Amino acid sequence: MFTPLPGLEGPQSLAQAIVNTIHEPLLVLDAKFHVMAASRAFYETFKVDRQNTQGQLLYNLGDGQWNIPALRLLLETIIPEQAAMDGFEVSHDFPGLGPRVMLLNARKVLDDTKADRAILLAFTDVTERRAIERGKDDLQEKTEKLLQEKDVLLKEMEHRVANSLQIIASILMLKARLVTSEESRAHLRDAHQRVMSVAAIQSHLHATDGIEQVEVGPYLSKLCESLGDSMISDDQPIAIQVLADKGTIASAQAVSMGLIVTELVINALKHAFPKAKNGSVVMVTYESKGADWKLIVSDNGVGDQDNKEGGDANGGLGTVIIKALVKRLDAQMAVASSPEGMTVAITHATFTSTMPKAA
Repeated sequence: MFTPLPGLEGPQSLAQAIVNTIHEPLLVLDAKFHVMAASRAFYETFKVDRQNTQGQLLYNLGDGQWNIPALRLLLETIIPEQAAMDGFEVSHDFPGLGPRVMLLNARKVLDDTKADRAILLAFTDVTERRAIERGKDDLQEKTEKLLQEKDVLLKEMEHRVANSLQIIASILMLKARLVTSEESRAHLRDAHQRVMSVAAIQSHLHATDGIEQVEVGPYLSKLCESLGDSMISDDQPIAIQVLADKGTIASAQAVSMGLIVTELVINALKHAFPKAKNGSVVMVTYESKGADWKLIVSDNGVGDQDNKEGGDANGGLGTVIIKALVKRLDAQMAVASSPEGMTVAITHATFTSTMPKAA
């Protein structure tokens, strides 16, 4: 409710005093929607003049450009019931302006001494804002479409990689059966095991589709289970145990970690137990604290008696692969070997392990 300012009398004077302070399009309407006053911004924005505006019915302005169903609904139905309305959006093709989107704010004003009412109607042009929003929506839609296409391509690539790995593994095994040299056969079998381990890693990561962080425990357990199924025979039972906390690692790093574990477990299964031994164990442990982590592969076998896999720079192919992967993970490797077994620890940053070792 407004009180007339000193020296101003009647609704016309009050309306003019209000609109003189407004720099945006504004109309003051009487109870029957005739224009009592209009701001200068209204005339400039909608390209109309005072003579053809003042005292005219709003719906007749500019050859009926304001005879808009949404605006009539606002003024004739909503305002009488609610007295105020903010952010009422109207889209219309205005003569001389073109298609515009306007937000209307309306207020019903009562005079203290009269039953007459006035309506303040303010306009905010949000055409450009809506165009930007639509552009963002279109961009998001295109981005989502591209991401969907990327997912389809990645799945297709993963499928082809899996098939290719299986073909390579089959060829290597076939060649291993055909060659007469025992040394060549051993190398081909080693290559076959490595290809199968890569396939197992790829298969497990494929199962965590769309996940950036991989939970290490289930990942290593699945990997070691696959290695045990393919390498452990009934006449030499060896247990592979995985003990890990709930730490996670980026999927890209998980590949390198999986290959390290594969090489170390394969080495332990092949060399740590040359003779059957009760309680033979290969243990894989993983601990993490924030970004730091420690991976240990240990066994209770005979140790590295010939110093072939003790981290020596001139070690075998497995050692070369492990060192390269450890460097990629920005970690350090430490090897300890004794007649009671062998332990290889891969540490990212300084980390003191509390996990048990194979005994």
